[in-house]
Amino acid sequence: MDKPVHDPEGLSSAAECLKTLGHPARLRMVQLLLHGRFTVGELAADCGIPDNVASEHLRLMQRCGFFTSQREGRKVFYQIAEPHLQGLMACIEGRFLSAAGR
Repeated sequence: MDKPVHDPEGLSSAAECLKTLGHPARLRMVQLLLHGRFTVGELAADCGIPDNVASEHLRLMQRCGFFTSQREGRKVFYQIAEPHLQGLMACIEGRFLSAAGR
């Protein structure tokens, strides 16, 4: 049986980014952004957190390359930059958010 490639640096980077996702508000932001682009205020309101807290969550996830941001006038819109988040969120929703997964 062949073993998968062992890449300690890659696994370390993956662990850091997975830790970054390990917060309910951050997962909700990913869930929302997979369905469109939103401003900090819109994301904060949906998550029930202050704008400055939402901004910090977004900054951390953007640092992992999950999101991009685009300024339009006075508003900044966030959107998904990492296509693999779709599969990851599908796994999370299927396991933890569906009636069958409970």
